[in-house]
Amino acid sequence: MTPDDFNIMQKSVRKAKRIASEKAGEMHDLVEDRLPSAFEEIPKLAQETYDACLLWSKAEAEFQEVQNKLSKGYKG
Repeated sequence: MTPDDFNIMQKSVRKAKRIASEKAGEMHDLVEDRLPSAFEEIPKLAQETYDACLLWSKAEAEFQEVQNKLSKGYKG
C-alpha cells in the first residue's frame, strides 16, 4: 500500500465518520425538536443513520487492520 493509498483510505474513514455523525445529529434533532408530531420520519431516518454508522464501522475496521499490518512491516 502506497502512502497515497493510505491517505485516501484515512480520508474515506473520516468522511464516513462525519456522515454518520451528521445522521446522528439529525436523529437527535428529530427527537429533541420535532417529536411526537414528526414520528413518521423515524423509520427512514433511523435506517439512514444505521446505514451510515455501519458503513463507518466497516471502513474503520478495515483501516485499523491495514494500520496494524503496516505497523508490523507489511508492505502489500
